[in-house]
Amino acid sequence: GITSGAGAVAVFLVTVSGGAATAVADSVGLSAAALAGGLGTGLLVYFMAWRRGIDGFRLILIGISVNAVMQAITTWLLVGADIRDVARAQAWLVGSLDNRSWDEVHLALWCTLALLVVVACVAFQFKPLHFGDEVAAGLGVRYGAVRAVLLLCAVLLAGVAVSAAGPVPFVALVAPQVALRLARCPTPPLVASGLVGALLLTGSDLIARTALPVSLPVGVVTAAIGGPFLVYLLVRANRR
Repeated sequence: GITSGAGAVAVFLVTVSGGAATAVADSVGLSAAALAGGLGTGLLVYFMAWRRGIDGFRLILIGISVNAVMQAITTWLLVGADIRDVARAQAWLVGSLDNRSWDEVHLALWCTLALLVVVACVAFQFKPLHFGDEVAAGLGVRYGAVRAVLLLCAVLLAGVAVSAAGPVPFVALVAPQVALRLARCPTPPLVASGLVGALLLTGSDLIARTALPVSLPVGVVTAAIGGPFLVYLLVRANRR
């Protein structure tokens, strides 16, 4: 639900004319508003899923529900908006690297570096969580605090990415799965997943700009790659 929440806030600022929304869009910027929307949605999901701790299954179900609500809000805003605002909002929702400024690059870069430092500091405590909360507690890991910090970092990293390029689809799904198979690890490797994701995004953007008859947003190409890959994963899981 993080990217959908960021997208809903951005679409609201684009489609609602006049008043406070336009003032926020002009002064704060669409990227910052999307980042705030992603953070707010992530915190909403976290607090709704909290029941004396965080259960992964409950977190996923609530995230799916919030994602559906945010998509419904986005659709409702687009249906009632001016057609020119709809075109602008839809181009942003697909995910694109076109017309991005160095200010957006610098914001994404410094935020990402700062958050990765935090992730690196607590990542070694995350490994025992794969064996369950009881084992992690027995090894001296404060699993509640570690999980909360890593979830917050994940929300902020996703929000920063969406604020810079829009909600580019399927990169977060495809990259870890490809890295998992390349590295032959039991769990998706963090660094390799990031490198595969960067390669997938830049390669898809190159295809979208040069290999097709018309220039398209990068999100169209990543969706064309990720959709069949998702079907492959589902078929493979069903066979197992």
